[in-house]
Amino acid sequence: MQSDGNCGLSAPLGATVRDGGVNFSLFSRKATGVELLFFDREDDSRPARVIAIDPSINRTYHYWHVFVPNVKPAQIYGYRVHGAFDPAIGLRFDPAKILLDPYARAVVVPRNYSRDAARTAGDNTAAAMKSAVVDLSGYDWEGDKRLMRPSSRTIVYEMHVGGFTRHPSSGIDPPIRGTYRGLIEKIPYLQDLGITAVELLPVFQFDPQDCPAGLTNYWGYAPVAFFSPHRAYSSRQDALGPVDEFRDMVKALHRAGIEVILDVVFNHTAEGDHTGPTVSFRGIDNSAYYVLEQDRSRYANYSGTGNTLNANHSTVRRLIMDSLRYWVQEMHVDGFRFDLASILARDSSGHVMANPPVLWDIESDPVLAGIKIIAEAWDAAGLYQVGNFVGDSWKEWNGKFRDDVRSFFRADQGSVRRFADRCLGSPEIYAHKEREAEQSLNFLTCHDGFTLNDLVSYNEKHNETNGEESRDGENDNRSSNWGVEGPTDDAAIEKLRNRQVKNFLTTTLFSLGMPMMLMGDEVRRTQHGNNNAYCHDNELAWFHWDLIEKHADVHRFARLLIARRLLRDFGPESDRLSLIELIREASKGWHGTKLNEPDWSDHSHSVAFSAELQQENRLVHLIFNAYWGPLEFQLPTVDNGGENPWRRWVDTSLEPPQEIVEWQKSPGVPGHTYTVGPRSVVVLWADIGLGKSRLERTTN
Repeated sequence: MQSDGNCGLSAPLGATVRDGGVNFSLFSRKATGVELLFFDREDDSRPARVIAIDPSINRTYHYWHVFVPNVKPAQIYGYRVHGAFDPAIGLRFDPAKILLDPYARAVVVPRNYSRDAARTAGDNTAAAMKSAVVDLSGYDWEGDKRLMRPSSRTIVYEMHVGGFTRHPSSGIDPPIRGTYRGLIEKIPYLQDLGITAVELLPVFQFDPQDCPAGLTNYWGYAPVAFFSPHRAYSSRQDALGPVDEFRDMVKALHRAGIEVILDVVFNHTAEGDHTGPTVSFRGIDNSAYYVLEQDRSRYANYSGTGNTLNANHSTVRRLIMDSLRYWVQEMHVDGFRFDLASILARDSSGHVMANPPVLWDIESDPVLAGIKIIAEAWDAAGLYQVGNFVGDSWKEWNGKFRDDVRSFFRADQGSVRRFADRCLGSPEIYAHKEREAEQSLNFLTCHDGFTLNDLVSYNEKHNETNGEESRDGENDNRSSNWGVEGPTDDAAIEKLRNRQVKNFLTTTLFSLGMPMMLMGDEVRRTQHGNNNAYCHDNELAWFHWDLIEKHADVHRFARLLIARRLLRDFGPESDRLSLIELIREASKGWHGTKLNEPDWSDHSHSVAFSAELQQENRLVHLIFNAYWGPLEFQLPTVDNGGENPWRRWVDTSLEPPQEIVEWQKSPGVPGHTYTVGPRSVVVLWADIGLGKSRLERTTN
């Protein structure tokens, strides 16, 4: 690491505030020259100052560095990088383009930012995003620490920072709608709902223009800077505002007992394919940052978005690790969900590696120890690793849970056995790993696909407004409209839809594993059949707060389910059984309409399950009836001295508010059978006496 007066230091990378000024360091292996540019305003058409970094004294190995005295925090800067433009060998240097620092802690965006100016010939200075110097040392965390909540006591709420409060019905002041501060205003809602963690759609600075003309990249899966909070989500538009406002949000959520998980995109960037813009990485060291095809002028596209980050290149690995550590240490986040994480298993040629270095780096890093790391264990090129993702710490989005539970409640043939497996933590998928049940993150809906309301309201996707003639979005939705496509005034259909929503919520929250809900599912938020709303920053995708009153029964149902989930018998994290041990040791029994006689045939559409909550000294009996008619189920014998030992907590076929009651107010169930309505879920419970064998209690 060189240090010689104003020559600066090669480490750390990025812009680092030091006594008397700022040290700048940039990696570029094949550049022939680097210029550091300072600007007074983000939309300036020319820099206020240009510093040519002399490679003879300001370059150590592949690192270009300089110390600039008297530079202050909030200074706006960018780079011009000189070198050959020869796409045939993977070089795309273009000194006409202003480049973001890959390690920028803040990004400023001119009002006339133009993606087109970054992708066409010529100077784009006035219309380019630029970096800003940040001093992190002055923020008062007021003793805040990460919550370290056990996965067994975690309920995840996937949400969009902007869409959560942007609708006027949020009732908050217009200047803070759709911002980190706006989310703070709505924390009481999240507390009342009972969720324990928010999983935020991408908050790294992204390119909102990376989408079809006339639309906006809303989801944010178009990153340009892996250390910078997205500026448009901040009510403060000064250079440093988003950094502090993001930290204010994290601190406020922690005070409310809610963890913060970030959806991170390390598989591609917004620079797109060979026709895309030069924003940062492409113009700094194209062949290091991206996986290129054999034709070096083309990008491998395992992400489906035009390019693929070269995640296992030493420089990119370092960037990923430095970014993760930064968000944990400096921004206090509690975990990460890795978008298309299977891409991180590919090498520089795109081949799948048995032991991908970057994934093991994340797994074993001491700074990241104890945080939640969650993989979307597939990519857009067909690599599907659910149940086989590397390491001991990774949780996985269980796409098979989503598909098989949807199939069961649609009464698809041959779905009951797979449904039963998913309810028990998917041992068919995960038992070989001897891991806890929470390795499976169970979800039925997420940002990508139908909302829960639309899952029961549409047979087909309706993505016409995306501008791609509805070719985009998933075709295999396993949905049903139950008689009418879209909204209906038919009371019978609407009643069935409401019931199915509650069936899905009950299954998600009472299956073994870590449950996740999608923002607004608890109030039947709709996207009118659009299952790929990535380009709609409008009412189609926003949370409508008036739905809380319109669907008050669903909201109440979700709240009571969540409250009971958090009371479940989990035990200390250190004493947790593995999934296979849990299945082997638990008192349990599968049943059909008759005790101990489950029907696993392809024509079966119902199943029941008994299990013991050991520390509570209780039995629970769950009955799932996806059949289109009522079915009578025998109940296990319980010797607890009561005339009606079983009590009914949930029966989704009943009218609100009887379909779910407060746990301790559950009414008794007379007799030894229970008639379950068509397409319904029932949850019964019973206190049990001491000394009775578990087997007798569940199967007599």
